[in-house]
Amino acid sequence: MDILACPIDKHYPLELHVFEEKEEITEGLLVCSKCDRWYPIADEIPQMLPDDLREAKEDLAWLQKWKAQVPARVLDQGKPFRLS
Repeated sequence: MDILACPIDKHYPLELHVFEEKEEITEGLLVCSKCDRWYPIADEIPQMLPDDLREAKEDLAWLQKWKAQVPARVLDQGKPFRLS
């Protein structure tokens, strides 16, 4: 995870928030502290697509599922999608 950078502004390192972990991180969140973009980690895979390739419905459903663990700033100000 230390080598991953934001695909939009190339900032690294990304903030890592782990929601579920077995031998690997199975569910979590990567956040770019420079541009406030967030990227889900689902089924051990970081999903780091640029904004135009992301599906709002899927990303918002994922955010809703994990909102208790997601930092408040992502829920309120995250890009490209937010719950508020």
